[in-house]
Amino acid sequence: MAAADELLATCWTTAGDAAPTRADWRSPVPLRERIEAAAAAGFTGFGVLAVDLATAEREHGLSGVRAMLADNGIVHVELEGLPDWWSSGPARARSDELRRFLLTAAEALGARHVKVTPDTSGARWEPGRWADEFTLLAGQAADAGARLGIEFLPWSNIRTVHDALRLVEEAGHPAGGLVVDVWHVERAGTPPDELAALPLRRIVGVELDDADGEVVGTLFEDTVDRRRYCGEGSFDLAGIITALRAAGWSGPWGVEILSTAHRRLAVREAAARAAATAREVVAAARVR
Repeated sequence: MAAADELLATCWTTAGDAAPTRADWRSPVPLRERIEAAAAAGFTGFGVLAVDLATAEREHGLSGVRAMLADNGIVHVELEGLPDWWSSGPARARSDELRRFLLTAAEALGARHVKVTPDTSGARWEPGRWADEFTLLAGQAADAGARLGIEFLPWSNIRTVHDALRLVEEAGHPAGGLVVDVWHVERAGTPPDELAALPLRRIVGVELDDADGEVVGTLFEDTVDRRRYCGEGSFDLAGIITALRAAGWSGPWGVEILSTAHRRLAVREAAARAAATAREVVAAARVR
């Protein structure tokens, strides 16, 4: 593959029978098995949740995890799973403890970026305070050698790509930017061609997936249980990929598949199918 066609398996793509709808998010699949499955499928990037990384760190140490990644040709590492990074009080104290672990891990693993999400509690977004908190976290990520990306969610207080861009531009830190998941672009009703105007310096990551045209249940339920493999749903993936390339994005292309059907597959089969279908749409968009 050309460098621009590299793929990154986001955390849920290789997590097996695990889901963010459950009280315990941990994957039942050992991290080594997940990394090997991703590598076998042709991924050169790998994402992992903090809770799974903590389990692996206790068994192998962060140096051991880094060796697993290197031995399998993984060169792009994504870390995620930091709730309440904007909050205060006891919730912030717990978040800060996890933050210290994630930042230590980011430096030890040579992570490409750390991904965070917005507030889904229904609370209003306080732009100035959120910008300050994002600036602080982006600076800490930069000190660890990584970037910080926020993934906008249509059911959160940062619903669209434009909301997220407003936040990161107000924060102003060069290490801060967006993670553009095409599911959230489509479900927020953002036309694909609007992505072409995104400043490249603010795109930290891109995630590919697909879904049916009709939302079933809540947006959260639909995104967790009913995503489809790339090219097997209704999304204008060719238009989105073309627009992001026009913005200057050259990869890696994250692949984030969450569905009841995907969780039933053995991790090698799941990773192989996720990679093959994503590779097809990325290649097709190149010759569009």
